[in-house]
Amino acid sequence: MKTVFETQFQDLPLFRRGKVRDIYDLGENLLLVATDRISAYDVIMRQAVPEKGKLLTRISLFWFDVMAPLIPNHVVESDVSRFPDNCQSYADQLKDRSMLVKKVKPLPVECIVRGYISGSGWKTYQQDGTVCGITLPKGLRESDKLPEPIFTPSTKGEVGEHDENISFEEVVGRIGKELAEQIRDISLAIYKKGAELADAKGIIIADTKFEFGLDGNRLLLIDEVLTPDSSRFWPKSGYVPGGPQPSFDKQYLRDYLNSIDWDKEPPPPELPEEVIENTRRKYKEALDILVGV
Repeated sequence: MKTVFETQFQDLPLFRRGKVRDIYDLGENLLLVATDRISAYDVIMRQAVPEKGKLLTRISLFWFDVMAPLIPNHVVESDVSRFPDNCQSYADQLKDRSMLVKKVKPLPVECIVRGYISGSGWKTYQQDGTVCGITLPKGLRESDKLPEPIFTPSTKGEVGEHDENISFEEVVGRIGKELAEQIRDISLAIYKKGAELADAKGIIIADTKFEFGLDGNRLLLIDEVLTPDSSRFWPKSGYVPGGPQPSFDKQYLRDYLNSIDWDKEPPPPELPEEVIENTRRKYKEALDILVGV
């Protein structure tokens, strides 16, 4: 199965390469290309996951539409045939894995919402009963549902840098009180709506990450939304709190990397074909359940 690890569009000015996306500057808009690269612990793996970029693009477009009544987003067009003329010679590579998006000013924080206690949140809770400075009830088990979803922002590290959890007060210091409260409230609203819809289809969204940008003074939802790359997806049918959960997301890859005692620093280890294929299968299953075939 063919993969796209990196694009080279000679006629298009490259804006930047992110961990998993190649971004081209088309003037007032950007061309966002979801490659098949995959990262874990903020390190890009050397191998790609076939179809990953296409799967994530379909999931994001689905959620952008669902969340449009709550907040506008940066998507201008996803039909490659409607892209500018200078994109058409690359149509085969762009099909199903790209979006034309508004050029906005990204906010310098990642907006994480946790509805269940897992991952790094579980580790800090075991230490002092808090997650990102928020005190939680005593006696929670790993993977327990929280009484209410919580907003736990982080920094937005550059490629190769690790994101770091920060307090809400630090977000206020970076972007101001009014905007900080706005992104907190809309993040919680998006999560609650998405979690309710996913739950009805058999998926628990344990936690997720959103990004926002400013188009002038207008706040837009950008990047990706409620994908297996940005969220923890658990099958509802197999949910048993008290330990780790099976998942439809990148946690499978993280678990493999933890099992080989990798130090989470470059260079990344070589991934077995089985791990690559199982990761692809889990992403595909999430798409089929949420969006349909």
